[in-house]
Amino acid sequence: MLSSEFSGSEKEILLKHFSNVDDSVFAITSPRQVDRGALMSRYSRTDKSMRKIFLDEFAQNENRGEEFYDKVLLEYGDDSVAELGEAQIAIEGLSNIAVKKIEDRRIGLSYLEKSSRYVAWDKKVNDQFKFYREGNIMNSKFADKYLEACNLDFEVYSRNIQPAIRYMAEKEPIEKQQFRNSSGEDVLYSKLANEDEVKSATRIYNATIRAKALDILRGILPASTLTNVGITGNGRAFEYLLTILYSSGLEEEKTLACKIQRELNTTIKSFVRRADDVHGKALQKYLSDIKEKSSSLGKKHLKKKKKANHLADLVDWQEEKKAEDKIISAILYEQSGGASYREILKQVKKIKMSERKKIIKTFASLRSNRRQRPPRAFEMTEYTFDFLTNFGMFRDFHRHRVLTLERQLLAANHGYFMPNEIEQLGMKKDFDDCMYKSKEVWNSMKSNMPEQAQYVVNFAYNYPYFMKLNLREATHLVELRTVPQGHQDYRKVAQEMFKAIKKAHPNLSNIIKFADMKSYSLERLEAEKRIEEKRKKLG
Repeated sequence: MLSSEFSGSEKEILLKHFSNVDDSVFAITSPRQVDRGALMSRYSRTDKSMRKIFLDEFAQNENRGEEFYDKVLLEYGDDSVAELGEAQIAIEGLSNIAVKKIEDRRIGLSYLEKSSRYVAWDKKVNDQFKFYREGNIMNSKFADKYLEACNLDFEVYSRNIQPAIRYMAEKEPIEKQQFRNSSGEDVLYSKLANEDEVKSATRIYNATIRAKALDILRGILPASTLTNVGITGNGRAFEYLLTILYSSGLEEEKTLACKIQRELNTTIKSFVRRADDVHGKALQKYLSDIKEKSSSLGKKHLKKKKKANHLADLVDWQEEKKAEDKIISAILYEQSGGASYREILKQVKKIKMSERKKIIKTFASLRSNRRQRPPRAFEMTEYTFDFLTNFGMFRDFHRHRVLTLERQLLAANHGYFMPNEIEQLGMKKDFDDCMYKSKEVWNSMKSNMPEQAQYVVNFAYNYPYFMKLNLREATHLVELRTVPQGHQDYRKVAQEMFKAIKKAHPNLSNIIKFADMKSYSLERLEAEKRIEEKRKKLG
C-alpha cells in the first residue's frame, strides 16, 4: 500500500511503529517485541500489507500481540513464531560453570563474555574475592576447605600479575619490538620520530604485555570464578535455555532460570511462558531422565576406564576417496543442469586422482583470506576429535557452535597444564600448591556432590570433551584459532587438529589454506597494532 492510500492521521500513527510509510522496504520500529513478532507472523496469513494489518488489527488493541501469539501457538502449534521476538539480557556475577551451561546452546543465541585475557580478577568486593559460594557447598562440611582452596587461587593469581607483567617486559623489551610510524613503516621503538608515535607504541606494547601476563596466570583461577555475559537471542531459543536451566542439578542454574525468565517477561513474556508451565516441566523431566539413564548405562557398561593422555585425537573420519566423491559431487550439483545427485556421484567416482587434486586445488586457490570460507560442498565429510585440554582452553573452543560437542563433568583427575613461564617466574611451587589444594577438595566432594565439586577445579586442569565437525567448519576453526594473536594453548591444539586432518585427508586438507603453524612470544602485538591503527582513523 502506498502512502497516498493512508490518511494524514494514519501516517502519524504508522510512523510511530514503522520507519517509513511510502516505500516497499521498511523497518518495524514498534516498541513492543510481542507486537513485532505477531505482526511478522500475521503477515504470512493474509494478503494485506503489514502497515495495513497494523492499522486494522493492532492500532486500537494494545493486547493484540499477545492474543495473536497465543492463538497461533494454540491453534497451529507454530513454535517458529517464538523466533520473531528478540531480547537482550545481561547476567553479572555467575560462575564459569553456569556460563558454559548457558553457552552450550548453539542456535538462536549470541554471547559476549568477560575475557580472562583483558580483565584481571584481582579486585575484591566487600573484602571477598569474586568466586561463587554455592549454597549446598557452604552448608556442607566441605565449606571451609572450599573457601580455603578458592581464596588461595585468587591470592596467588593476584599477587603475581605485576611480577608477570615485569617478567614479560624483561623477556620481550619494548626496544626490541617494531611499531608502525607515521609513514606506515615498521621500525624499532628507538627509531620512532615523534611523541605521538612513542605514545601509540607504548600503548600497544603495554596492552600486549598485560594480555600475555593474564594469559600465563589464568590457569590458576577456579571454575567458581565469577564472570559476566551478555546474551542476544530469540524467544524460542531463550525458552529452551530456560528449560535446560530449570532442569539442572545445580541451584545456581535453577536460580538463574528464574531471574532470566523474570526479566524476559518484561519484554517477550509471551515467547517464553512455556519454559516452566506444564509443557516445560514435562521437558525438564525428560532432560533429567536422559542424564539419569546415561549415567546408569555408563556405570553398567564402562567397567574399565583407561585415562586419556592425548591432546587432540582424531578418532573417526571417512576414507578420503569417498569423502572426495561426496564433496566434488556437491560442488558440481548446482551447475549440473538438472542431473540427480545419484547420477553426479556415479560419474564423479570415475574421475582420476590427478584430476581430483586439481579440482580441490582450484577451490583452494580461489580463497585469498580466511574470511572467504569454502563452499558448502565441503560440509560433506566430517571428523570426530577427542580432546583432553585444559579447561581454560576449552572455554575458547566452546565458542564454536556449528558442530556437535559433548563434554564430561569438570574434574581434577586428568592432570593439569602449567605454562613454561610459571616456572621462569619462580612461582611453580605456588602454582602446584593451588592445584594440589583444589584436587584435595574435589576428591573429598566428588562422591557426594559431583556437580558442585566442579566449582573448585582450576582452569589449568585437563578436561575431556569431543567434537564432531565437517571440513568447512574445521577450516574455519583451524584458521581462526591458529592466528598469531590467539592464546598459545588453543593455537597448539588447532595446529594438532590440522596435522591430523592433513594426515587423514592429504588432498582435501588443502582447502585449509591459512593455518599458521608458527609459534609466537607476544601473541597480541600485531593485533594491538591493528587496533591502534583503527583508533587513529576514528580520531
